[in-house]
Order: sequence, then C-alpha cells, then structure tokens
Amino acid sequence: MQSPRTSGILARGIPTAMLPAEQIDREFERLLDEGRRHLAAERLDEALRTYEEAEVVAQARGDARGAELAFVNRCAVLIPMTRAQGLPSEMMNRLREVLMAGRDDVNCFLAAYNIARTFEFVKEHRKGLFYARIALDRSRVIGSIDWLASSHNQIGNFLLAESHFEDACGEYEEALRLLPAEASRRKALILTNLGYGLVVLERPQQGLRLIYQSLRMLRRLGARREQVIPHLDLCFALLEVGRFRHAVRHGTQALALAEEAGEPDSIKQALFLLGEATHQTGGAQEAREIFQRLQERYFPEASHLADVLLTVDMRKLINLKA
Repeated sequence: MQSPRTSGILARGIPTAMLPAEQIDREFERLLDEGRRHLAAERLDEALRTYEEAEVVAQARGDARGAELAFVNRCAVLIPMTRAQGLPSEMMNRLREVLMAGRDDVNCFLAAYNIARTFEFVKEHRKGLFYARIALDRSRVIGSIDWLASSHNQIGNFLLAESHFEDACGEYEEALRLLPAEASRRKALILTNLGYGLVVLERPQQGLRLIYQSLRMLRRLGARREQVIPHLDLCFALLEVGRFRHAVRHGTQALALAEEAGEPDSIKQALFLLGEATHQTGGAQEAREIFQRLQERYFPEASHLADVLLTVDMRKLINLKA
C-alpha cells in the first residue's frame, strides 16, 4: 500500500514500476532537489516526507544506490529532530551497512558523516571522531571542497569536546581556508568555534574578534536560531577578560534565543554562564535565582547546586563544548 504521506507520481496513483525509466529518474531528482530546499528552509517534516518518497521511487526502479542516497538524506533530516535521543538502532545499523557496502563514495561519505553527527548529539565523542575521520577520507576521494570543509569542522568539534584545543583550532582553520570568501551560516559557526578554542588557549582578543565576526555574519544572513552559539561564546569569552556587564548582556540574549528555539543544552549553558556573569557584577541574589532555575530544570537532585556555584568558579573546570 502507498504511504498516505507521499506526493508527486505516487500520490497520483500511478505505480512507479509502470512509468518509463527516464520519467522515474526525473522524478527522483526532482524529489531530491525538493528535499534539499525544504531542509535549507528548516521545513524538516516536509523534507522527511520528500526523501521518504524518493526512496520509494528508487526502490521501485531497482536503484540500490539511489535508495541509499534517499535514505542517508532522510537520516540527515532526522538527526536534528531526534537530537540527544539519537537515531533508532535500526537506522544506525543501516547507515553502517551503506558505509561497509561501499557502492558509492557519496553515499559512504554521507553515511559516515551522519553516524558521526549522531554521536555528536549523544555526546559519544570518541566514536564520533572515528566516523568523522572516515567521512574526511571519503570527501578527499570525492574531491568535494565543501564536504572537506564540513569534515574538518566536524573533527574539530570532537577534538574540542575532548579538550584537544590546539588540534581542534587547526581543524577549524583548515575548514575556513577551504570555504569560499562569502558569508554563510556554516562559515559563521566555524568562526565562533575557532574563537572559543582561541579563548581557552588564552588568546582572548583573537577569539573575541572571530566570535563577534560570526555574530555579525549570522545577523546579516537573518539566521536567528544559530546566533545562540556566538552569544554563548561571547558570554564565556567576556567573563574570561573581566567584562562582566557585557557578558550578562550576551548571556541574556543567548538564553532568550535558546528558549525560543527550544534547545535544552543551550538553555543549560546559558543559565550557567548568565548566573556566573551576574554573580561577578555583584548581583548575588539574582545570580542565586538563575542558578536555582538551572538546578530545578536540569539537576533536581542537587539541592545545594546554587550554593556551590556561588562559592566555586566552575567555569575554569568545565568545557562548554563537551
């Protein structure tokens, strides 16, 4: 039975196997293009439905590579939807099968990259780094500068999470070297990642310059949701250089945007940094209230957390990117 969510030739009731091969190929390419447009516009439900239909079309044609391509694209949509829950085990297993089968370098790259991205969300950084390096090797075989940059950035994220800050910064610098000069969301996020790493490496002025550049770029692009990250990084960096009131301003903006986007990890980080910045400005009671919000929402069993955070500077002990 056809899925009620499918559209295009399937929704018109035409059995795919009865269509000419050329028409099926055109329909498959159209669906892939449509899925990419939905994904770029963050219409994730529509992108998911479109890639599901593309997979059905490829399967009916007997096109194993096309079906794999539609599947790995479907996974790419599901990963930000499931986030910390991770992909279902059957999908992870199928991604590994695509990678091991090696029928197509593009599909292998996307499978490895998606597996790594899943591990990034569930914070299994060493496993993610293993697959991110496979994705990098595949991107070299393909010769895609765009995917090379993505892989270097992904490896940098895992190295940063594992506190290998020098190596992480090297990966981000290589990613930026590969990217074109014009502004993009990805370039902006790599800039703030590198900026954070430089601040941790006690090069705060260089780091701040890059993070501010990232924020300006995202504002120009109208990428509101992505601005959470540079606001968080600015709050952290400004705390490091003693500009506490500026840190409060960016922490407040980060918290508002994170709550608007419904991103639990970013909300947690924003509450922690904002509480610390507020405490440093002398607002002890207000800081306590912020830390209590953090405790009640994320650490309900740690009833004395606010007292601990008001007496111990945990910022020096915590890697925000871990």
